[in-house]
Amino acid sequence: MTEVYSLGLGIGTQNSQGQWLEVYYPSPVLKPDTATAQAVSQVMNYSGGNEAVTLSADATVALADALEKAGNQEQAAIASRMYHSKRPLVATLLATDTAPSSVPEAYLKLHLLSHRLVKPHDTELASLYEVLPNVAWTNAGAIDLSELPERQLQACLAGEPLNVYSVDKFPKMTNYVVPSGVRIAHTARVRLGAYLGEGTTIMHEGFVNFNAGTEGPSMVEGRISAGVFVGEGSDLGGSSSTMGTMSGGGNLKVSLGKSCLLGANAGTGIPLGDRCTVESGLYITAGTKVTLLDEQEQEAGVVKARELAGKNDLLFRRNSLSGRIECLTNQSSVQLNKMLHLN
Repeated sequence: MTEVYSLGLGIGTQNSQGQWLEVYYPSPVLKPDTATAQAVSQVMNYSGGNEAVTLSADATVALADALEKAGNQEQAAIASRMYHSKRPLVATLLATDTAPSSVPEAYLKLHLLSHRLVKPHDTELASLYEVLPNVAWTNAGAIDLSELPERQLQACLAGEPLNVYSVDKFPKMTNYVVPSGVRIAHTARVRLGAYLGEGTTIMHEGFVNFNAGTEGPSMVEGRISAGVFVGEGSDLGGSSSTMGTMSGGGNLKVSLGKSCLLGANAGTGIPLGDRCTVESGLYITAGTKVTLLDEQEQEAGVVKARELAGKNDLLFRRNSLSGRIECLTNQSSVQLNKMLHLN
C-alpha cells in the first residue's frame, strides 16, 4: 500500500435514513504507518481512494486484533472499546488530501485541524459547505432538522426538556476536542476545525472559525474569520475583526504575524507582517488609501493598503485632525502579560 494521508476510527450520529450527521474521532491519525493503514484497509475491504465504511460491532473486534498485530496499541484500544458503542461506527481512510465528499471525510479533516495535526490552509476543504448538513445541536446530540419537530414532541410528552443550542453546519470544538494549554471563556464561540496553539486565551467575545486560529500564545477578544491564521504573541482587542476570504477578503489570504495588535473595534482585510499595530476603531481593507510617513512623520507618499500586505513593523492610525489614514514604523511590539494569560 502506498502512503495514506489520514485515517480515523469514529463514533457518529445518523438520521432515520442512515445518513451521517456528525462523527467524533477520538484520535485521528495523519499519515499513518503502512502497517496501521493495511490493518484498517483489510477489515474495511478497502479498494482505494477516499472511503468511509460503516462498521459493525463484530468488525471492531477484527479491527482491534489487526491493529494489535500491526503494533498500534492506541488505535487497537479505541477499536476494542468501540465494540460496546450504542451509536453508529465508521472507519474513514483518506488516500489523498482532496476535497471531502462525505460527512465522515469532512469531520476527519476538521478533527485534524483541531488536534493540531495540520494548520489552517494545509488541508483541502473545498466542498465542505456542500457536504456538511445543517444540524440541530441539542442536549440530546445532533438531530436532523426534518426530524426535530417529532423529537421535540417526544421530549415534551416524556417531560424531558430538549434544548436546541444552535442550528448550524459546524458544532463547537470543545464537544470533540480540547487542545492542551488553552483557555476558552465561551466554548460556543469556537467551531470544530479551529486550530488553537498552546497558550491561547479566547475571551467571552472572542470567536474562532474553522480553518483558522492561532499559532501560539495569543489573546483573542475579537473575531478570527475562516482562513485567518494569527501568529504567536498577537493580541486581538475587544470586537476587533479579521476579514476572511468567505466574507469578502478577495484574493488576499488574511493573516497576522507575530506580536501584532488589533486594537478594540479595529480590523484588517490585508495580511499583516510581524509586530504590526492597527489602532482602535480603524479598519484597513485592501483598497484603503494610506498616507506613508517617514521617520520624521513627514508625508512620503500615498498607496493602497494592499501594497503594504505582509510587511513588518507597521503602525496604522487615523489622523484625528485630517481624518486620513497614516502608516509609519511601529516603534514598539506587543508583549502579552505572561501571568495573566498563563493557561
